[in-house]
Amino acid sequence: MLPSHTVYVNTKSPSVGVKEVQVAVETADVTQLAQIAKALSDPIRLTMLGVLAQGRDCCELPDICTRNVPGSGIPAGICVCEFQEQFGLGQSRTSYHLRVLKEAGLVTEETRGKWTFYELDRETFASALQALQGLAGQ
Repeated sequence: MLPSHTVYVNTKSPSVGVKEVQVAVETADVTQLAQIAKALSDPIRLTMLGVLAQGRDCCELPDICTRNVPGSGIPAGICVCEFQEQFGLGQSRTSYHLRVLKEAGLVTEETRGKWTFYELDRETFASALQALQGLAGQ
């Protein structure tokens, strides 16, 4: 991991005209943002994030109560098997895409027996958007 220190990114802000503006960004933040950008660079992962943002009601997913998921309560996220069904992907490819999103911090994971559910980490997603706006001088 890179040491955390402040770097300055020069950008031309439309709101300030052609005057250069310096934006302070932590090195650790830039590294995290690059990992998030990589995770967002695939259309399947972007679509997965869209499904997660909308929740279980978005795609006529089956009632999770009919699937005999262990544990108490209804899981908040969407299961790997449901992504497989929704996207027509194999288990390994689906798990790979979800792992990339998890490593970027964009999703959280809840395991119940053989079931793994993923949920959008809205706080990390919002922070990434804010960091991108900071880099753009907004």
